[in-house]
Amino acid sequence: MLQNLISSLKADASNDVTQTKRRYPRRSVDRCVVVVHGQTFPVENWSLSGLLLQADDRLFGIEQDIDFVVKFKLRNTILDVSHRGKVVRKVDGRVALNFEPLSQTISRKFQQVIDDHVAGEFASSQI
Repeated sequence: MLQNLISSLKADASNDVTQTKRRYPRRSVDRCVVVVHGQTFPVENWSLSGLLLQADDRLFGIEQDIDFVVKFKLRNTILDVSHRGKVVRKVDGRVALNFEPLSQTISRKFQQVIDDHVAGEFASSQI
């Protein structure tokens, strides 16, 4: 038993990727907000499957379907992505939404956000 405890405390020397439950990586580097029922809330992070927004969690109910617009600040423009999702978690002033399946158009818009960030990082590295 003591040996099991000691082995669990040792650092893993492997470079293998650890398993995660997430389907897509979370992005917290993009500047964006989400508009729900005319109210604007900051986005803590997002992925291609959902987002985490900062809001009074009393405004939302678990399993509530919500229409929303995510507004991304790109280098040269503001990109609006209208979509629908479901509240899956709410705690401590944060509300997690799970997106409905993405259409090809919405997927392209999300990819445009990612590409814009990569292009901006590359441009700033060349200065």
